Amino acid sequence: MRKSHAFLLLTTASLALSACGGSGIFNRDRPDEMAVQRQAPLVVPPDFHLAPPEPGAPRPIEGSASQKALEALFGGPAPRSGSETSLLEKAGDAAPGIRSTVGDENTHAVAKGMATQDILSAPQGDGPVARAIIPG
Repeated sequence: MRKSHAFLLLTTASLALSACGGSGIFNRDRPDEMAVQRQAPLVVPPDFHLAPPEPGAPRPIEGSASQKALEALFGGPAPRSGSETSLLEKAGDAAPGIRSTVGDENTHAVAKGMATQDILSAPQGDGPVARAIIPG
């Protein structure tokens, strides 16, 4: 019994010491003293074209609070695809008062028939009632 305790103690001690073998103070990596360089001092450019900020004025880079809120909600301006750009170029510019002209009672509208009314009155969703059927 005494020999087994001594053997177990010796085995445990040797395992514990073998785990510490690679981390001595003599074999660690040190910085190379000859590789250190001095940094050049910072130099202020001699030409300033910046005006001092006005007290209480918003920073020009940040923008206004409402602009930040709109960008947070909807994101920044999205780039347009090539097909969208060409479509907008072919469409041209709309007349400035087109919305008031369309809502005018003297504007003539073309009746599209019952098919358009059926599409507009169809229930919303992908259920069995709202199903698209392509004839042919």
